[in-house]
Amino acid sequence: MTDPEVLYQRAQQAGIITEYVDAWQRPRHISPETLRLLLAAMPGAEACDRAATLPAGISGAWTLTEESGRQNHGQTLAKPLAGDEASAPAVKRGVHHLTLPAGVADGYHRLTLGAADPDWECKVIVVPERCYEPPALRAGHRLWGSTVQLYTLRSARNWGIGDFGDLAQMIAGVAKLGGAFVGINPLHALYPALPDWASPYSPSSRRWLNIIYIDVGGLDDFLQSEPAQHWWQQPEIGHRLQALRANDHVDYAQVMQLKLTALRYAWSKFKQRVEGCPERRSLAEFVAAGGDSLYQQATFDALHLQQVAEGVASPGWRAWPAEYQQVVSAALARFRQLHQDEIAFFSYLQWLAARQLEGCYRLSQRLAMSVGIYRDLAVGVGDGGVETWADPMLYCLSASVGAPPDRLGPQGQNWQLPPQDPNVLYARGYQPFIDMLRANMRYCGALRLDHVMALMRLWWVPQGYGSEHGAYVRYPVDALLAVLALESQRQRCMVIGEDLGTVPEDIVEKLRTTGVYSYKVLFFERDQDRQFRAPADYPAQAMATLTTHDLATLSGFWQGADINLAHRLGLYDDEQTWQRLLEERRQERQALLDVLRRADCLPANTPARADDEAMSPALNAAIHRFMAQSRSALLGLQPEDWLAMATPVNVPGTTDAYPNWRRKLTQDLDAMFGDPHIIRLLTAVGNWRRLALAHAPVEIRSGKRAQDDKDYKNDRPA
Repeated sequence: MTDPEVLYQRAQQAGIITEYVDAWQRPRHISPETLRLLLAAMPGAEACDRAATLPAGISGAWTLTEESGRQNHGQTLAKPLAGDEASAPAVKRGVHHLTLPAGVADGYHRLTLGAADPDWECKVIVVPERCYEPPALRAGHRLWGSTVQLYTLRSARNWGIGDFGDLAQMIAGVAKLGGAFVGINPLHALYPALPDWASPYSPSSRRWLNIIYIDVGGLDDFLQSEPAQHWWQQPEIGHRLQALRANDHVDYAQVMQLKLTALRYAWSKFKQRVEGCPERRSLAEFVAAGGDSLYQQATFDALHLQQVAEGVASPGWRAWPAEYQQVVSAALARFRQLHQDEIAFFSYLQWLAARQLEGCYRLSQRLAMSVGIYRDLAVGVGDGGVETWADPMLYCLSASVGAPPDRLGPQGQNWQLPPQDPNVLYARGYQPFIDMLRANMRYCGALRLDHVMALMRLWWVPQGYGSEHGAYVRYPVDALLAVLALESQRQRCMVIGEDLGTVPEDIVEKLRTTGVYSYKVLFFERDQDRQFRAPADYPAQAMATLTTHDLATLSGFWQGADINLAHRLGLYDDEQTWQRLLEERRQERQALLDVLRRADCLPANTPARADDEAMSPALNAAIHRFMAQSRSALLGLQPEDWLAMATPVNVPGTTDAYPNWRRKLTQDLDAMFGDPHIIRLLTAVGNWRRLALAHAPVEIRSGKRAQDDKDYKNDRPA
């Protein structure tokens, strides 16, 4: 049995935090059993050496090879001995130092020791101080935009789910009314073989796209294929599409079945294109750039589809036959040989999705939107998806990410997302993190990091145990933030960190200094007396929102619809809890009405008691006006709140009890952007933002203001 002191030392060296303060401000000590389980779950804990100095005993010539190929050379210098260092062990006394040259460009460089064959090498990352910020924000402007769940969009031309064609229409509609961005849910690859696994926050891969969002009607290869058009014009297909569009919820299985059929027709037509044509060259370049990652994604999707067809309707690869659970096996090699066309087909689908998303972003740029598309990065991946299958050493498959017990969740949370091993991340020079950022910063002007505290620590739960038996595991926050800043600048993509819930104090300043924007939700912005904060009290380096996909809509909040829904779904332990929450909501409504009155946002004839005021267009506009006056640089608004919808898109804590990730908007895009009330509301939001800025105190901002102003003039919205 391992000595307890040794066990705790090993745990701390591996990054496990052995004690913490819980939500009730009580000190908690992690049990030896949890430490043993989490250590066993970490494949890289034993092999990783995080020494900050050069290895003892290695000295002599060094070479720094920059990304550009330029080389810098020098010699290490022995550190002078001082005080009692002379009597230190030889391994300590043999340390040498080197000083890297000044003026090395930001980027990823390679440092080696040794004149001929290197004795030692490491990656050297030189980074900027802050993440990228669009010129309009650096110039102090306050922008607004819309945040949508893409699948909820309705149109007369989509196939029962919002797609990239609808995203383009959404961008055009928001831009016409003066909006600077359209934010969307994670577009990560899910599971074409089992499309009902629909949560965008539990993906198969965060590096590739969800092919269900392809706008089939926008593909030349589908429109120009005679077999495809013959199939398309069949009355039975027309009836199915009409029913899917009319459905108030997305029927993922039916949508995916129809789209895959249509996309196979398009693939057959594409293969008839002349060799060397622009489209074939573009696909070849895409496949080459995607490399092994794309090949694994396409192989996984093809194999998963086959397994489901053969009756293995599993949650992923961990239930597949053993010969397919390893990415290097004779059986998998045979599958790849026999199904080359199917694998090429799924690569083609990723190419189509990327081209259409890129087209949407280019549209936002042509419309002079200061940010454009704003994407969302999930905190992890599902344990049965392609990422864990292709790279099991990076993921700790015997643990899951979650949250410790707190006031909102006394039993804690288990999100069923295997964590990445921070030791493996370090050993690989953070390359998996770099690759993930590059994939998600592509085709957008902003990236939201879900649960940004994951850069610093994550709550790990051992497999088979409750969340209360977990522990925090430390991540190299300074290094990850440095890489984040570098990739943000390179991709010209600003970063927003979802910092809701319990946020460690020591990460708040790190995020602010690095230029990561905070995420402020109206419902949570309360002071110690539970009163809503005034607009002037919101931080400038932030995105403000009324609500999120995990919370009630504005109408749902005012009506208490979310509380009553949770009660009907059996999410509360007893009737008393339900009644207590309704009473708390009554007090919250009153507090919100009071702050609206203090901010002079309400009509003069508004009742003083919230119980006497139903949700109305005037009250809705008053709340929008209140948030439009906030100091936060960005304001994100949901179409659900323009449409006075009360039902949520997701109810946390449910799986089959509520149709999560399926509820659509009540109006299609044409009707929504032709609605005079919505046009007036959003036009007023832009005016309120400008008026609030005009009356705000002058702020001294760092940086080259003159250059910022010049850049902004070239980036000014129409």
